[in-house]
Amino acid sequence: MTQSPESIQSYLRPKTVRPTVFWRLAEDIPPRLNTALVIASIGIPLVLWWLVTTLGNVDPTFLPSPGQVIAAFGRLWLSGELMQDTVASLWRVGVGFLLAALLSIPVGVLMGSFASIRALLEPLFGLVRYMPAPAFIPLLILYLGIGEEPKVTLIFIGVFFFNSLMVMDTVKFVPKDLIESTFILGGNRIATLFQVIFPYVLPGILDACRINLAAAWQLVIVSELIAATEGLGRRISVAGRFLKTDEIFVGLIVIGVIGLSFDLLFQYLLRVSCKWASQKR
Repeated sequence: MTQSPESIQSYLRPKTVRPTVFWRLAEDIPPRLNTALVIASIGIPLVLWWLVTTLGNVDPTFLPSPGQVIAAFGRLWLSGELMQDTVASLWRVGVGFLLAALLSIPVGVLMGSFASIRALLEPLFGLVRYMPAPAFIPLLILYLGIGEEPKVTLIFIGVFFFNSLMVMDTVKFVPKDLIESTFILGGNRIATLFQVIFPYVLPGILDACRINLAAAWQLVIVSELIAATEGLGRRISVAGRFLKTDEIFVGLIVIGVIGLSFDLLFQYLLRVSCKWASQKR
């Protein structure tokens, strides 16, 4: 039985393969798969860590087992040292980051909204941004001593300039049609700034703060390595000096857990305060 040319062409035409759920581009994945992948991202490294330290002949000085790290955590927690160090680091990060955020957000919005302010401040901010914040430590100690002031100021310097420029870039991408429509409807500059521009860029501002919070934690650890009597950075430094690798792991894990908690908090704030942005995503 002969086949028509059309049927032969349809048979030879390459079949379009629909991508699997895992490889769908720019699409959500099922909740069950998302939960499984989240668990795997934490569980697989922990299992590999346990296997290497259990089956391999590894010196605990270089890589302690999960059990040894848990024991070190319990020891530091019961002695109260871990809580004291955690509170000290949280206080420094909280004060430095909040001061930087409270000042950088309005400065960034003004820089993105007014070309005159952007021309005045952007070159200076761009210059300071490329100066490593830890390089200011000798000057901060010289000017402010070795108390809490230089540590908080270091976090402020490391967050303020980056956050200002990131907020400015977010404001620059506000559609001009949206601003012009506001003026057509009778809005003035102040109303446009507070009722149109700021709500539009609020998701970007929260994302910028979420990203720069990680920089604040890096800076507090650096600042606590020098002239600090308490803090997670000092705890890691002292543990390294005496080859207490299990306590180093405790400090790193605590910092990671705290950072992840703040990251999830910012994501929650984004979903609650910017529902329109969450729906877009």
